[in-house]
Amino acid sequence: MTEGSRQPPIEDYALIGDCHGAALVSGKGCIDWCTPLRFDGEPVFFQLLDAKGGGSWSIEPEGVTRITRGYIERTNILRTCFETATGTLELVDFMPVGRTRTASVHDYVTLNAPGWVVRRMRCLSGRVDLTSRFRPRGAGWATEPVKMELQDGQVVCEGGLTLWCNGEARQEEDGAAIRIALNGGDVETCVLTSLAPLFDPREQADRLYDVTHAFWSEWTEYSRYHGPYADAVQRSALALKLLTYAPTGAIVAAPTTSLPEQIGGGRNWDYRFCWIRDATFALFSLSVLGYSAEADRFSDFLSRLCLREGSTLRIMYGIDGEPFLSERTLDHLSGYHDSRPVRTGNEAAEQRQLDVFGELLDWAELRAVLNSRLTADEEALLSGVADHVCKTWQVPDHGIWEMRCEPRHFTQGKAMAWVTLDRAIKLFGDKPLWRETRDEILQEILEKGCAGDPPHLTQHYGAETTDAALLQVPLLGLPIDPAILARTIEEVERELRSGDLVHRYRGTDGLEGDEGAFFITSFWLVEALLTVGRANEARELFEHLLTRANDVGLYAEEVDASTGAFLGNFPQAFTHLALISSASLLQLYDREGAKALRGSNADRAKRIAGATRGKRALLFSLIRNRSIRLRSSRKSVLSLT
Repeated sequence: MTEGSRQPPIEDYALIGDCHGAALVSGKGCIDWCTPLRFDGEPVFFQLLDAKGGGSWSIEPEGVTRITRGYIERTNILRTCFETATGTLELVDFMPVGRTRTASVHDYVTLNAPGWVVRRMRCLSGRVDLTSRFRPRGAGWATEPVKMELQDGQVVCEGGLTLWCNGEARQEEDGAAIRIALNGGDVETCVLTSLAPLFDPREQADRLYDVTHAFWSEWTEYSRYHGPYADAVQRSALALKLLTYAPTGAIVAAPTTSLPEQIGGGRNWDYRFCWIRDATFALFSLSVLGYSAEADRFSDFLSRLCLREGSTLRIMYGIDGEPFLSERTLDHLSGYHDSRPVRTGNEAAEQRQLDVFGELLDWAELRAVLNSRLTADEEALLSGVADHVCKTWQVPDHGIWEMRCEPRHFTQGKAMAWVTLDRAIKLFGDKPLWRETRDEILQEILEKGCAGDPPHLTQHYGAETTDAALLQVPLLGLPIDPAILARTIEEVERELRSGDLVHRYRGTDGLEGDEGAFFITSFWLVEALLTVGRANEARELFEHLLTRANDVGLYAEEVDASTGAFLGNFPQAFTHLALISSASLLQLYDREGAKALRGSNADRAKRIAGATRGKRALLFSLIRNRSIRLRSSRKSVLSLT
């Protein structure tokens, strides 16, 4: 395959979505990935994963001389501007979303979204001639063009997909091409629908834009962060919000599958599911910004759709709560830049990972501290988790990084087992079994999870090497000698740091090939440096990492340390939640010093956000934002009938 026929670099993409589904738009205005109805659905465009047969939807002005783009302020609406030899074209891309008619004043989680993709083209000056090339694909990840019929102002596809667009349409071998000519001030709107609408959706285009703009911008007004990195924090918060699946409250790790961790390699995974760990981290980041409704919805998702009475917690679930996510390969697809295989489903769902229990209990404590009440069912289920950890903490597992090798006794996992029981005691009272097991875990970590003279923490029992996950330990509240923690940070830097980037670990993990440096581990180093008083280094590192974002402020999972190219699924919730957390802790450190970073995530969240529920939340919001919303906005309600 020639370089010209390959997909653009991962960092060339921007994300649009409606808290149900999503699409990726390239820097040239081409939609190369789109799952319009739900994140984990079969895509209607997936040129991202098969350059020849995957399908796309492009907007191609003639004589382009310059392209600029960016999100419209405080929204997930993308604006791309094409300067051509004859005029200037503005392309606005979005997926309509708004609140329901019955949504209460602060309810931005009960949403309406028709599952449409809207592309509005406006000629700002001169004249612009363009071609819209529409190449959808059918069910089963088919690489053949779908059957379609050209009608007046419509391209009707087999299976119900319809493109509503005026212009001179003709059918091509791979889809349809629509010629459009615009003079200064002219506007043409194209709308893609998956289900038959009750009316021509173009009739509501302006209203759809206004409601969607109001929804995103009103939601951002609730953020209590007003520090020096407000733009980056806001963009990361908007990305996290977009990755929530509104019907259930699940949060996907990323909206894509099989973007490679090494170009040409096989480390290509499906991230369109809800990891308990990732979700609780994301909710911590949203909580410190002052958001609570997303946490309530996720709690409901866990208790209503995921956790089963008498059953253990799995590490991940489908966005409807499905516990079984069978992994299969799509061998007929060439992959991103010939990186095979393309996968759907994720075999890691069957793994045992000890740390996930600690993340769940840690998040439960955070909710309680921020003024949320746990239900009786939640209390019973969380207590059951603590009892389960008492019985199983000595069993080896696959660790936070989901290694596909033999299970090991990972030190970070043991630390999170300690967190499970410590937070259970804080939430539900002292139980001798919990307290005694917690103390036994700590003693074993110090005896078996350390190496060196003087000692530092190691990746797993018996190892000499470290792991970037250990950078979290100084922020967990374990009573470990600060000197051990400081040396652990130093060892991680020595072994795994490359400039401003940090790799996860070195050594075998049961998989072939290599991977990039992870963005989240680099942000974890920022926070770890703060805990040992290296604040200037932490801030310098954080500001370097901010320059690694793409032109619209988004990050992938990983980065090639030598070239700066993005790797892995995109955009990645893990990275954006870590950016928010690091920015918040830097601000907390500046305001209150190193002592304010001590304790648990709940302790720090309380110092940062105060409360996110009840009258106290309104008071803190008034103090931080100098205003509170008292009446429900009608501007952000999506009502089309």
